[in-house]
Amino acid sequence: MNNSDIISKTITFVKEQLNNAEGGHDWFHIERVYKNALLIAKEEVCNLQIVQLSALLHDIADSKFHDGDESVGPKVARTFLESQNVAGEIIDVVINIIENISFKGGNFEKKFSSIELDIVQDADRLDAIGAIGIARTFNYGGFKNRTLYDPEIAPNTNMSAKEYKRSQAPTINHFYEKLLLLKDKMNTQTGKQIAQERHRYMEGFLAQFYAEWEGEK
Repeated sequence: MNNSDIISKTITFVKEQLNNAEGGHDWFHIERVYKNALLIAKEEVCNLQIVQLSALLHDIADSKFHDGDESVGPKVARTFLESQNVAGEIIDVVINIIENISFKGGNFEKKFSSIELDIVQDADRLDAIGAIGIARTFNYGGFKNRTLYDPEIAPNTNMSAKEYKRSQAPTINHFYEKLLLLKDKMNTQTGKQIAQERHRYMEGFLAQFYAEWEGEK
């Protein structure tokens, strides 16, 4: 089976698996990350098949929707790739990327590194910032019935991975606990350039949010 066939089958599989997913982690999120990854990959020397498969499968079973179990996604991805007779060494790298791509709070360190992980991680992080990042953040906050903002609850930017996963903080806090940190965590030059503008957009949004909250003109 050639690569285009594998990618086509992977797209079909992911669409089926995420048919009823939460709006910020649905097929359209995957599609945007996939497009971002292809854009970044043009400027890097990398294995394009690994980038494509990792981008498409990176959220196939997000732990947030499986009681925090981070093993589900890699298992589902491995089973699918093996069913498509993808080479074992390709599968191993894809699984490593899936296991290390997520932001897990300020103290998390990756246990695997590759240019393909750098690309897909940047692509995923770009979808977490800017206008779409803001929309996804409030969509998820609503999904979890979280408070929009509480001036009495300060953001915690030094959470462990476990604390980050269990956090029930107001949605605005998420900007300080994750979104505003991503600009300086980008890996590739293309990712850094795109992140700069999206970061500025979020800063403008927050300034407007606080002005409206305080009843200012």
